[in-house]
Amino acid sequence: MWDYSEKVKDHFFHPRNVGEIENPDAVGEVGSLACGDALKLMLKLDKSGRIADAKFKTFGCGSAIASASALTEMVKGKTLDEAGTLTDNDIAQYLDGLPEQKMHCSVMGREALEAAIANYRGMKIEKPVDEGKIVCKCFGVTDNKIIHEVREHKLTTIDQVTNYCKAGGGCRSSPANPGYYRDGMAKEKEKAEVGKTGTR
Repeated sequence: MWDYSEKVKDHFFHPRNVGEIENPDAVGEVGSLACGDALKLMLKLDKSGRIADAKFKTFGCGSAIASASALTEMVKGKTLDEAGTLTDNDIAQYLDGLPEQKMHCSVMGREALEAAIANYRGMKIEKPVDEGKIVCKCFGVTDNKIIHEVREHKLTTIDQVTNYCKAGGGCRSSPANPGYYRDGMAKEKEKAEVGKTGTR
């Protein structure tokens, strides 16, 4: 059984800012119902360019609801540039931690915020992490996405990869070649060691 903080439970049982904003200035949608998790984040800005209101709708577990609820509270009063500096770890810390198996929920929150900011600016997010070879068919996770999460969070096990980006979290056969993950993590470790010593 996972251990949830009191803050996670509070944001799950009493989520803040659920619903729709009429005529939002920015909308970010990530995930997919087919993948099991989806989040829609809506933002309204005031005349000074600060986020006056934030609301969300989500399909997901208690941690997804808590993460989205927390995110809406965190961004209020911030400019888009300030909000854009928030990370998935910031969301998890705001909630006094998430079980590692649920870290993908805070990742989804960060991605929805990035999508909303891009939407406001009239930009289409073209992330290298979304390009590449599909490794996990259940959740549409690419090899580049896995490498990104391994690098950003210094992941060292296959279970951690699943926890952060859901790869292999569906049918469990999607990481068809666990050696792929091990090779990728070994390459990241080697890069880190090369960076420290400056030599191979």
